Amino acid sequence: MLRTHNCGELRIGDTGKEVTLCGWLQRSRDLGGMTFIDLRDRYGITQLAFNMETNATLCEQARELGREYVLQVTGVVTERSNKNPKMPTGDIEIIAARITVLNKAQTPPFTIEQDTDGGDELRMKYRYLDIRRDMVRRNLELRHQMALETRKYLHEQDFIEVETPVLIKSTPEGARDFVVPSRMHAGQFYALPQSPQTFKQLLMVGGIDRYFQIVKCFRDEDLRADRQPEFTQIDCEMSFVTREDVLETFEGLAKHLFRAIKGVDNIRFDRMSYQDAIKYYGSDKPDTRFGMRFVELDHLVKNKGFKVFDNAELVAGICAGGCGGYSRKQLDELTRWVQRPQIGAKGLVYVKCNADGTYKSSADKFFDQDALKSWTAAFDAKPGDLLLIIAGEAAGTRNALGELRLEMGNRLGLRDPKSFACLWVTDFPLLEWDEETQRFYAMHHPFTSPVKEDMQLLDTEPGEVRANAYDMVINGVEIGGGSIRIFDRPLQEKMFEVLGFTPAEAQSQFGFLMNAFQYGAPPHGGVAFGFDRWCALFGGSETIRDYIAFPKNNAGRDVMIDSPSPISADQLKELHLKNI
Repeated sequence: MLRTHNCGELRIGDTGKEVTLCGWLQRSRDLGGMTFIDLRDRYGITQLAFNMETNATLCEQARELGREYVLQVTGVVTERSNKNPKMPTGDIEIIAARITVLNKAQTPPFTIEQDTDGGDELRMKYRYLDIRRDMVRRNLELRHQMALETRKYLHEQDFIEVETPVLIKSTPEGARDFVVPSRMHAGQFYALPQSPQTFKQLLMVGGIDRYFQIVKCFRDEDLRADRQPEFTQIDCEMSFVTREDVLETFEGLAKHLFRAIKGVDNIRFDRMSYQDAIKYYGSDKPDTRFGMRFVELDHLVKNKGFKVFDNAELVAGICAGGCGGYSRKQLDELTRWVQRPQIGAKGLVYVKCNADGTYKSSADKFFDQDALKSWTAAFDAKPGDLLLIIAGEAAGTRNALGELRLEMGNRLGLRDPKSFACLWVTDFPLLEWDEETQRFYAMHHPFTSPVKEDMQLLDTEPGEVRANAYDMVINGVEIGGGSIRIFDRPLQEKMFEVLGFTPAEAQSQFGFLMNAFQYGAPPHGGVAFGFDRWCALFGGSETIRDYIAFPKNNAGRDVMIDSPSPISADQLKELHLKNI
């Protein structure tokens, strides 16, 4: 080893030891008779001291060193006269006796510090420098700890980690595949897996009754803060289980991670149906850290001469506690906020609950005090509260009101990242209708089993069938989801029929799975968690990019290595592709 210790471990008890450290020059300070250097490695920072009186040559050498030079320094640990309580090593310094430049460095394009002066694109272009910063390193350490604890828990629950193929067959369902041309099979393509779904089901057929994998997956879809073209899943499957068995097992995983990583031991999971999530929160991943549940007002406000309400499919609102003092300027700003194209509401009706028991509304031309009092009773509103009401087409109204609820939660400080509200959302629709293609699509995937009580509706009312599916939602983020699977061929064939597959298409795409079901497939179900999302949640960030060593930008590009990029004409020819 080139070093005897790292830059984060020396303490006052090491005084008098001769040590050798290696690291990067974080900063240097020339004070005339003394020069000080902060030497940084993955473990921390140690101050080096160079004295002009005792070793002028070495001190002059130290003054010539630049930021991010890679150094090896030997010296004696000494108690600092001017201690720094903010540093773990702040009680000591190294009186340097020898210094070796292991490698010089150009001046970096941004400061390698907590409050860096580099923007996102610049730091991503030089990501290898960004990783030197404490906050990025800590994020990667958190990711490592999460993986370690996940494996520990699942191993103790008798799960086996099995790797599944990365070059697989493209399927028409779900998001777009990334495809890989085959050189040996002209005109044919592999696909990169969106998930190991069919392989983990085949492992259940193979008798591996508890499988998991921390696995890379790929989806060619538009990006956002919690989505990357390649991402990591905690992928799991179990045989001979009911839905409750799966939920209990993976509640256990979540509680283990909260305890081991966050030191939080009072986590509980609520249950909520998909129907209630949409009705009361406008979202299938509701943030339940705070209230403001929707209240529907149709029975109180329709047919009163106010066309905004009379012509609406749905009139609903939320109660913002303590906001009754909002000014007209603030209310106008909220109205403009909900009218933005990404929210889509046509307007906003408000009711102020005044301290004297009266009410002030933007619709009081059409509704008297008694009517407004009945509204506030429906919300259980108190003096000083503010009702915010949106009307229109049902789905759009719920969506806009859900966004407004989250915005008010942010403005009122109700979405504390240090508090956690966990729940399972269950009983999703099995299918969703697409007007453009005039056919049903699987809401999750075509291998999800219907709820047993709804099985007979597949022939008559497929849109009413509930899925035996479940999502884990924490603080309004879908952390993962899964289902009890179809495990017999006739039901799987029926599912493909409802989805519009011909028997030949189903056999061509998924014949291998249906054939496997004929050889004694066990009842099984599972779940897949977004590992990157878990890390962001525990790290208190809204973007998963902070927890990926080398992420893509919002355009799906790796600006560090300039990817994607063209390939040569020779490569295109070898892959049987036209020159593009």
